[in-house]
Amino acid sequence: AFPSLAQAQASVANEVYQELGQPPVFLFCPTEYCSSLCSPSPSQSCYLLTIGRELLPGIGVIWTGPKVVSRELSAVLLEEVEGVLRRRPVIWDNLYANDYDCRRVFLGPYTGRAPGLMARLRGLLLNPNCELQANFIPIHTLGSWFRSELWSCAHADHTGMEPAAARGDSQGPQDGRYSPQEALELALRDWVAEINRQALEPGG
Repeated sequence: AFPSLAQAQASVANEVYQELGQPPVFLFCPTEYCSSLCSPSPSQSCYLLTIGRELLPGIGVIWTGPKVVSRELSAVLLEEVEGVLRRRPVIWDNLYANDYDCRRVFLGPYTGRAPGLMARLRGLLLNPNCELQANFIPIHTLGSWFRSELWSCAHADHTGMEPAAARGDSQGPQDGRYSPQEALELALRDWVAEINRQALEPGG
């Protein structure tokens, strides 16, 4: 019934979206959801070009970055993806995911995400470690990153340029610059306090 997989997927997604009354949050995960799955590239992918053209504008599209698990996310990549999808992407961040290798647990801070990214995103979903307790630092440091992004957005100049802090010219986190190391230290301090609090509870 459809000339391509992308047109079939877009048609079904559009119909479901409209049947549900066009909810404010409706996410579509494309078959090509990262750069490494695109042929030959995101901006030249016939599949993504069709999705961007056919999918209703109110539907959010999920993207994981250069790879399924992306060590870095850059503004340049997000601009390319936004251009082909005709909308800002929702990042599905697998930085901490370990469902594909249960021997792997990432306890480091949220890192590798360029400053000023939030303004280029429709949203961000964090795929955590499977082990619940291992996610204190990931979620805590993500919160620190998010607060720094809010600060950057609030202090952007009227030309739309990122403030000096977001460009990395700041001398310290007091100016809103996100520091993974300082975020990690803050998360560790709060995690130890939480562990001690739980130990004092009855049955702890």
